[in-house]
Parts: sequence; structure tokens; C-alpha cells
Amino acid sequence: MKLMTISEVTKTFNVSTRMLRYYDEIGLLPSTRKQDYAYRVYDEFAIRRLQQIITLRKLRISLKKIALIFNDIKQTKIIEIFQEGIDELDDEITALQTIRDILSIFITRLNSVVHTHIKLDMLDDADIMSVIQTLSLSKINFKGECSVDDLNKANETLSTLKNVRIIYLPPCTVAASHYFGENPEDNAGKPLNEFIRSIELQKIKPDLRMFGFNNPSPTGNETYGYELWVTIPDDLDVPSSLQKKSFEGGLYAAHCIKMGHFHEWHLLDQWVMNSSEYEYDAREPLGMNGCLEEHLNAYSYFAGNEKAKQFIQLDLLTPIKIK
Repeated sequence: MKLMTISEVTKTFNVSTRMLRYYDEIGLLPSTRKQDYAYRVYDEFAIRRLQQIITLRKLRISLKKIALIFNDIKQTKIIEIFQEGIDELDDEITALQTIRDILSIFITRLNSVVHTHIKLDMLDDADIMSVIQTLSLSKINFKGECSVDDLNKANETLSTLKNVRIIYLPPCTVAASHYFGENPEDNAGKPLNEFIRSIELQKIKPDLRMFGFNNPSPTGNETYGYELWVTIPDDLDVPSSLQKKSFEGGLYAAHCIKMGHFHEWHLLDQWVMNSSEYEYDAREPLGMNGCLEEHLNAYSYFAGNEKAKQFIQLDLLTPIKIK
């Protein structure tokens, strides 16, 4: 099998370049470099490893547990992890069956009085309410299909976002750092991080926020760009390595992810497309069609909170307007 470039891998497996870089960074998916070739390539082993990661993620195995599986030479950990998954699914299936049974009871009772104009307040039923109170609002993420096609279909159905928030970002002034080339996120971040730490921006602006976006977005080339922003006071000067910009803000559909779960971008896009209340609203910055990634623990990171550095959350933000 020939070596595949990062852009070939993204097209073949429908994954983002940023996701591939993150998997490489945490040691899940090693890439290599050909002699006299500046960009990452993936050999047959790496491609098989990526296919395994994609399948395990669709089975709702976390990246942390996937790393344990890959590092388990004796292959005993995988049994334990899969059994933990089954136990979690059994609990959820039991809860869901209880919910289904209660809904069936409601339907039966409503059908019995639908033509009598009698108001039936079923939520006063003490027996039903005692059962409902024991249910937790757990995420529905079970699946039991065997074939790859069925797994993909089930994964698509169960991955429909149900926790999208509608938020308003106020206008603000930002210091911007942009880099086009290899590892653009890291290289864009270096001068911005240096600026933040050099002036202790977290003390000057305790409510600082950080945003990032592809600029330009990948178009099949081996490289792409990334731009990072940090909010600053309106009257603050920035060094020549950065740009001072005004951001108009606006209404956004927001979905929170853990670092690395960039595949959920397309789920947010689908949510906006299927919304009966909102529609996509193209606006600046146009580098990623107006979409932004907000680094939610930025303040804690720069304030020196070591524990916060171990858990990075992002808000995926898509610009919208009311239909």
C-alpha cells in the first residue's frame, strides 16, 4: 500500500486534518515524513490504526480507553473495556425500557378518554411518578448492531445533537495571530501565548476569551492556515507580530466538545440545516465560513491552573439568524 498524504486521508475517511494532528499529538495515530517531503504521510499500519479508531469511536469508546487498548500487549484490557461498555448499555437500556413502558401507559389512558373531553392529569399518579423520579437524564448512546453499515446508520441516528445552545457573542476587540503552514494551530498560538503571558493579560482582562478558526480552510492542499484570537481591552496596543481587530459578534449555535472531537462539527452543521427556527448566517470571520472554536478554559490555563490544563473543552460556534 502506498503512503497516503494527510489530505488524501481526510478525503478517504471523512476526518479533519485537525483531528488527525490531535490523534498524532496524543500518540494514537503516528504519522511519518518522507525524505525531502515536508508534510505528514501515513503508512499501511497507520491507516489500519485509523480505521480501528473510527470503529471504536462509533462504539462510544473514549479516546483514553482506546489508548489503553492499543497499549495492552496481552489484549486483556480490551475485554474489560468492552464489558464496561456493555454494563453501561444495560443500565441505559433498562432505563429506556422503563420510559417506553410509561409512555405506553400514557397513550393507553389518553386513548381511553380521547372522545370524552375529560382532562386526565396522569402526572398526579403516585405510582408512575415514583418510578419516573428514579430515572436519570442519561445520554442515550446505546447500539447493538453487528454489521458495519448498520453500525454507521445507528451511529448517525444516535449522534443527532440534542444539546445545542443558542448564545449571543457581544462585539469585542481581539489580538489576532495567524499562521499558514505546517502545524498552524501551534504556530499561531506561540506568539499569542507569549503576548498573553508577557503582559499577564488574565489580570488586565479577567474575562478574556479565546477563539480560533481555519484561515484558510483546507481545500485539498497539504497545508492550511489557522487564526487565533484573544479578547483584549479596546485601548490596549499589541506587538507587530499580532493584529488588532474588531469582532462584531452576533448570534451563534453552540455545541460543547472535548478536545479532539472535531468530527462533531458536521453534526452541528446538520443541526442548523434541520432547524425550523434558525438558519446559517455567513459573516466575518469568513476563514471558516464564519464558524469559530472557543477555548473554554483559556482563563484558567493562563492563570496557572495546572488541573485545568489537563481538560480542554471547546465550544463549536456556527453563526445563525432567526428564520
